[in-house]
Amino acid sequence: MADQSTKENNKESNGETAVESAEAYGEQGISRRRLLGTAGATGLVLGAAGGATGYAVGSSDSGSTGSTGQSPALTSVGADMAMFHGKHQPGITEGLQASGHLVAFDLAAGAGRKEAAALLRRWSDTTQRLMSGEAAAHDDTDVARDAGPSSLTVTFGFGYGFFARTGLEKQRPVALDPLPEFSSDHLDKARSNGDLWVQIGANDALVAFHALRAIQKDAGSAARVRWQMNGFNRSPGATAQPMTARNLMGQIDGTRNPKPSEADFDKRIFVPAASEPSWMANGSYAVVRRIRMLLDDWEQLSVKQQEDVVGRRKSTGAPLSGGTETTAMDLEKVDANGDLVVPINAHSRITRPDENGGAAILRRPFSFHDGIGADGTPDAGLLFVCWQADPLRGFVPVQRKLDRGDALSTFIRHESSGLFAVPGGAGEGEYVGQRLLEG
Repeated sequence: MADQSTKENNKESNGETAVESAEAYGEQGISRRRLLGTAGATGLVLGAAGGATGYAVGSSDSGSTGSTGQSPALTSVGADMAMFHGKHQPGITEGLQASGHLVAFDLAAGAGRKEAAALLRRWSDTTQRLMSGEAAAHDDTDVARDAGPSSLTVTFGFGYGFFARTGLEKQRPVALDPLPEFSSDHLDKARSNGDLWVQIGANDALVAFHALRAIQKDAGSAARVRWQMNGFNRSPGATAQPMTARNLMGQIDGTRNPKPSEADFDKRIFVPAASEPSWMANGSYAVVRRIRMLLDDWEQLSVKQQEDVVGRRKSTGAPLSGGTETTAMDLEKVDANGDLVVPINAHSRITRPDENGGAAILRRPFSFHDGIGADGTPDAGLLFVCWQADPLRGFVPVQRKLDRGDALSTFIRHESSGLFAVPGGAGEGEYVGQRLLEG
C-alpha cells in the first residue's frame, strides 16, 4: 500500500491565480464561463478570478466583506479549476484532493440504453457546470454558493453488469472480466461492483458534497444508489512544503507512484487510441477497494516493527536500505548479522514493479473513517482507487503477490471491491460515454 499509492501534489495551482475584486468588474460582476473564455484553457488546472464570478461571493452590505465594501477574492485553493473536456476524464492524473465521495449506481428496472444515454448526458452537463464553479442548471441546493471550483473533479465509469442491462454485451471489454478471488478478501457484495461508478473529489468538503447531491438528484428514476463511501486527504497548504501524503497508519504513502512525466506513463495507465473496443480509447480501468486498517493492532507495534512491515522509515519514507524518500531501494543489502535490511515480506519490496514483471498502477486513494464500533475499534482505512491500462497486467499480479505473503496483510482487511471501465474524456459538445452509447 505504501509504495504503489498516489503522489500528493499538495501545492498551489499550476498557473498563477488571478486575484481581483468585484469592483474591478463592476457591480454585477462577470460570469465564470465568460472569464474562462477570455483566459483560454491553458492547462489542466487554472487559477480563476474570485470576487463575484460564478456564484456571488458577497455584496457591499455583507458582513464578511470588511470595511472596504468589496467582495473578498477567492483564495487559490477555491479558485483552482480542473478541465472537464479533454483527452482523458478528470480525476485520474490530478493531485489528491482533500475531500472525496465514491458512489455506485445500478440502473433501475426497465431502464436501458436510451435511459443510460440520457443520464450520462445530464451528468456530463452538470459536471461541466460544477467544475467551472457554476450552479447546477436545475434546483441547485446552494451548498457551494460561496465557493469556487476548488479543484472539483467528477469521473464516470461502467461496471460489468452495465453492458447486459443496456444490450451492449458485444462492446464489453475483455479487461472488464471480474477480478479473481484473493484469499485475503472479506468482501461485502452489497458494497461491491455496480452498473455505474462515480468518483468525486474537491479541495472543499462542501463543494464535494454539492457535486454528490447534484449527481444523485440527476439520476432521477433511471438509476438508484447501490453503495456510497466518503473519504478525505490532507488539505492543500497544511504542510510547510509539498510532500507525499500520509495514510492513517502514519506512513508516507505514494513514493513510487508512476508520474505523468515518465516516458511509459500513458502506456501503463491509459488504453491506447488504437484499441478494441474503440470507445475505450484514451480511457483507463479503475479498481476500487475499501481496505479497512486494523489500527488498534497496528498501533501496538513499535516504530521499528512498523518500519519492517512496510520497508521504509516512518518519519521520512526513506527505504530501510538508506538514503532519502526517492533513493532506490537496495534489496540485497544486509545488516551485521547477515539479515536483509529490507525484510523479504516487506510491503514495499513486494509491490515493486521489478518484483512483479513490470506491473504498475497509479494509486489515487482517499482515507476514510466511518465511526467507532461497539467494541471500540475504529472503522477506518483506505478507499483504494488504482488506475491502469489493463487490470490483468496492473492490479491483479500485484495483489496476487501480496496475497502470498505481504507482512502488511495482517493489519488490513479488503471489505469491498469493484472494477470499472472509465472511457476517455468527452470532447466539446460530447457527453462522457457517448461513443459507447451512440456508437
